[in-house]
Amino acid sequence: GNPELPTAVNITWSSINFKTILRWQPKPSGYLYTVEIHGQTSDTKKKCILTAETECDVTDLLRNVREAYTAHILSVMSSGMDNFEEPPFAVSEKFTPYSQTILGKPEIKNYTQKGSKLDVVFQDPLTPYTFPNGSFQSIRDIFQNDLEYKMYYWKDQSSGKKDAITKSHKFEERVDSSKNYCFYVQGIIPSRRENRNGQESMVLCTSIGRNILDEYGAEFFIIIAVIVIAIITSAVVLSVVLCKRKKAKAAREEEPLNGV
Repeated sequence: GNPELPTAVNITWSSINFKTILRWQPKPSGYLYTVEIHGQTSDTKKKCILTAETECDVTDLLRNVREAYTAHILSVMSSGMDNFEEPPFAVSEKFTPYSQTILGKPEIKNYTQKGSKLDVVFQDPLTPYTFPNGSFQSIRDIFQNDLEYKMYYWKDQSSGKKDAITKSHKFEERVDSSKNYCFYVQGIIPSRRENRNGQESMVLCTSIGRNILDEYGAEFFIIIAVIVIAIITSAVVLSVVLCKRKKAKAAREEEPLNGV
């Protein structure tokens, strides 16, 4: 081969909802890279041929998501690979999309709080893979019964959380009808040993008409009351002082002048 050419280091797989990017170092100088994907049962495929980049989207080569893959990062001269000599290369760790891709954030489609019932409707994240008709497969289409969702919910301005689990697209939970609730949802693959929990959706809160006490808290009104009392007390004291001064002045003016 060409032992003088540097080989790739720090090779990592980054995968969310089965969109998978291979990254490595260093930036090439005087040579280029070519990526080979090796599956356990599939033929070797090349991607990002003669590239000066240090990342490669290999999603379309990993369609058999249950298969374990390794990537060979070949270091080759810019003129192309030698047909007679194998170029130097580095090998990645194994990657199995089904067990290692990270579940992305679910999208909250609708949520309501009516009385003591909190309803949350959400949507599965989509993958880059498509059906024959061109529509995108969701993570549920791939994981099927292995996929479930967990919702964490809590009273607004409270730290105590409750959780619920569903295999559908909806949560229906009993709550305190007088309180607003906040919540978020995340996908889970219970059969996994690692990467069981997916990314958390954005936190949303219901709004059933908070009263002013809920909005600001009792401490705020105690402070306001103290300030008001202090102002009133100051005004009364000032009024009394001014009134006494006025009476004293009037009394002095009514006294007869000396010597008259």
